[in-house]
Amino acid sequence: MMSFDPSLSAHLATGVTTTCNAWAIARADGVVLGFTDHDVDLSFDGIDFRAETGLTASALQQGTGVSVDNSEAMGALSDAAISEADIATGRFDGAEVRAWLVNWADVSARQMIFRGTIGEITRAGGAFRAELRGLTERLNQPVGRSYQAPCAAMLGDALCQVDLTDPAFVVTASAASVEEARVFRFAGLTSHEAGWFARGMMHILDGTAAGVTVPVKRDWMEGATRVIELWTPLSVDPGPSPAVRLEAGCDKRLATCRDKFANVLNHQGFPDIPGDDWLMVVPSRSGQSSGGSLR
Repeated sequence: MMSFDPSLSAHLATGVTTTCNAWAIARADGVVLGFTDHDVDLSFDGIDFRAETGLTASALQQGTGVSVDNSEAMGALSDAAISEADIATGRFDGAEVRAWLVNWADVSARQMIFRGTIGEITRAGGAFRAELRGLTERLNQPVGRSYQAPCAAMLGDALCQVDLTDPAFVVTASAASVEEARVFRFAGLTSHEAGWFARGMMHILDGTAAGVTVPVKRDWMEGATRVIELWTPLSVDPGPSPAVRLEAGCDKRLATCRDKFANVLNHQGFPDIPGDDWLMVVPSRSGQSSGGSLR
């Protein structure tokens, strides 16, 4: 059980306090940003907490049970703090958030009052509003198996166990050209057959879109040129020839798991489960249950 910081408790007991709030956001790409609602910058735990960023947070709703602790962070969009481009490219999706109540006159007297992740982010009028999800949010996730024909695993996860560092399933290359931030063309990228990366993932490795990961819609060959099409255009210009890493795609079928990845033992689907048409079929003396005509 977490105890309250005695130094801060003694400070609060004086009745005349010098406290403020501080937040640290740790993104998946390793970038850590610090913010405070104090009027000067603070620094502790190796993080610089910047003032004048326009970031504020509403009162935390916390309980002693397993209900989800929640709050909101609000602030102005700026290139110096949180930019609209960073939000649009998903750099803050799922980022870890920590919040402290701090004695700004003595930052060693502080208490962590919230820890969780960023949920839904909305943008409007040059400002943003981010939902903060507490640690108990994970308890709301569905548990158990779904009986369905397609595989329920994500390619490369703990259930699937496909090694996405294997050169058979991943390739790194620089695009020869990019059209509308959605269609990438690669010269001479013929190491994998056409369609190999459809439904896979593209990771941007450099340029203004570095760190962005997006799903691939289609993959085909035009002569010696490989064309990769994304589902939606990137929200930032990736530049004329960005370096990318392409991961093989999976359509969740048993045949693909067997023939493409040699991973049928880890297939998480139920390809032989009867469909709804078979379950609702009317009685018949023919004995046919193959899905064909009962006559």
